[in-house]
Amino acid sequence: MFEITQPTRRMDQFQPVRAIPVRKKKKPQLRAPILLALIVAYFIAPLRTNILLLGTDDSPERGSAGRTDTIILTTIVPLKPYVGMLSVPRDLWVNIPDVGEQRVNTAYFFSEAQQAGAGAEAAMDTIQQNFDVPVRYYVVIHMQGVIEVIDSLGGVDIELESAISGLSAGTHHLDGMGALMFARDRSMSDDFGRMAGAQTLISAVLKKALHPSSWAGLPQFTFAITQTVDTNIPPWQAPRLLFALARATSSGMDSRTITREMVTPFTTAGGAQVLLPNWEAINLTVKEMFGG
Repeated sequence: MFEITQPTRRMDQFQPVRAIPVRKKKKPQLRAPILLALIVAYFIAPLRTNILLLGTDDSPERGSAGRTDTIILTTIVPLKPYVGMLSVPRDLWVNIPDVGEQRVNTAYFFSEAQQAGAGAEAAMDTIQQNFDVPVRYYVVIHMQGVIEVIDSLGGVDIELESAISGLSAGTHHLDGMGALMFARDRSMSDDFGRMAGAQTLISAVLKKALHPSSWAGLPQFTFAITQTVDTNIPPWQAPRLLFALARATSSGMDSRTITREMVTPFTTAGGAQVLLPNWEAINLTVKEMFGG
């Protein structure tokens, strides 16, 4: 029988098999310019942030439903940078939502007395309605905690252009107790003087806290703040606001008050001594500081 065999091929007849390179997919990388743009956008957007700063007169004897003797409408524009603080007299006679005409410092009290934790929102609503300034965030400082906050910084230095609250013109170093007495003094100055004093003290605290020499004590300062301050500012907002504050503090903040010329003293039917707002004059200052 015949055997069928397959034809053989010589080795030189085989074509070499070429290896096909496998291309690896490049992982998407965020380019440096885009990353830089995102960082810049974080620190300057939104272009303006308005915050209502409240200082309460609550105490262990009075409870938490105190009145807000310190009311400062604050605006921060990181791009400039610009920080403006407008102090509002506690006796300003305004319309409080769901309450009626009352002193502006009672908006917090009435709401807080009904529901703990609701006072700051009520104060924001009152300011927004009367000043026509959108306010999203609040910071409530419980005055009894000021002692620990300032002592954690080793005290603060305040500079006075004129005598106020029993202190002469010039530079004074205040510890926590001294700062609280300065902020609450009622014998040596009226409401307008106390508003200027409160702004002086707040500026001194910010300047001291943001100075590199105080950074070693920031943990203690931060702890004291958390025990003293209530706020609805989210944590992710804090770095950009602090950065803007640091820049503005070095160049100077725009600190103003509603002055005597912007109000008219008035006695209510119940015998209360209050201040009627001259909105035409007040709104000029509000427009300069808060836009609109």
